[in-house]
Amino acid sequence: MLTHRTQFRVIYGDTDSMGVVYYANYLRWFEIGRTELFRFLGLPYTEIEKKGYFLPVSETHCKFKSFARYDDIMTIETSYDESIKAGLKFDYRIFKDTEAEIFATGFTRHAFLDRTGKVVRTPEFIREFIAEKLRKR
Repeated sequence: MLTHRTQFRVIYGDTDSMGVVYYANYLRWFEIGRTELFRFLGLPYTEIEKKGYFLPVSETHCKFKSFARYDDIMTIETSYDESIKAGLKFDYRIFKDTEAEIFATGFTRHAFLDRTGKVVRTPEFIREFIAEKLRKR
């Protein structure tokens, strides 16, 4: 499994009037997690886009388990789901730095689009790149 962890601190702007993290921020954090996973593996999104491909979210799910608050140190754990054959899927866990308190779990699925906006199969360079990383784990 390809997994990466990214840490950050909750800022005041991420919270709502009740002092807890606003729910939509978890989807932003999912994006941070997958972007950092690609960067960690050596293929930043910008390189994929330069080759003419884009990865819009086609499906997402988030299960909230606890309330995160201002100034909490959070970890986004992002894992590539290798069981998916079309497009890409990533699984996420967002937890406090100690891992004792999980705030949310979820996933995102992504299609590939070419420069014209047409849905296309996963590009060969992506399949080869992921296969190489999976062999090295």
